[in-house]
Amino acid sequence: MPPRDHAQVQPSSAPVAGVLTVASVSLIADCAGALYWSEEGVLAVADLHLEKGSSFAARGVLLPPYDTAATLARLSRLIVRYAPRMVIALGDSFHDGGGPARIADTDRAELGALQRGREWIWIAGNHDPDPVDGLGGVSAATLAIGALMFRHQPEAGAATGEIAGHLHPIARVHGRGRTVSRRCFASDGTRVVMPAFGAYAGGLNIRDRAFADVFSTLAFTAHMLGERRLYAVAAQRCLGD
Repeated sequence: MPPRDHAQVQPSSAPVAGVLTVASVSLIADCAGALYWSEEGVLAVADLHLEKGSSFAARGVLLPPYDTAATLARLSRLIVRYAPRMVIALGDSFHDGGGPARIADTDRAELGALQRGREWIWIAGNHDPDPVDGLGGVSAATLAIGALMFRHQPEAGAATGEIAGHLHPIARVHGRGRTVSRRCFASDGTRVVMPAFGAYAGGLNIRDRAFADVFSTLAFTAHMLGERRLYAVAAQRCLGD
């Protein structure tokens, strides 16, 4: 049985999003892996992991040094699409604490252009717990707006209105003779764990114990990212690794 199509919305450009309701707040869940709260003009992304390539290179593991540019280009398209008044980066925005100092001048300029005319909040993550210096924006441990709480690491148990990242959720399903693995939003309607946005960010299967610890049960839904829509699949139906 294939996953069911998500309800569609019509953002300003193309229909590449669905709707998630979290703590009675309707959010546009973009297929790029971001959330947009239209009533507040807030765009949230998680786990950019900027400068992961240069971090690995410093340890002798050579990766193409283009991850920051690619991630910022994807983020730029979302900012053009939604024109948010505020962008919230939900922690692990940089792969390590030295990332802000290593960012190339061209990427620094692009980031400045994306910040121009809007608020920009850097939420502290486990990879980048210290305030981001010299790159604009404001650093914070968490941020509460109305019924929603934005933080990096989801708290175990009930946390109504929580928007978090950290776990990099992916879901695997089998259908039509093949197995598909996609990044996803993991949500039970009271909270959501966002997919990692970074070009080099990996993923953790939602059947991992870490998700059961957060949701206290498998009674949550994986909203898998498709090219033009989201697909909602019960976590219990998803495959393990």
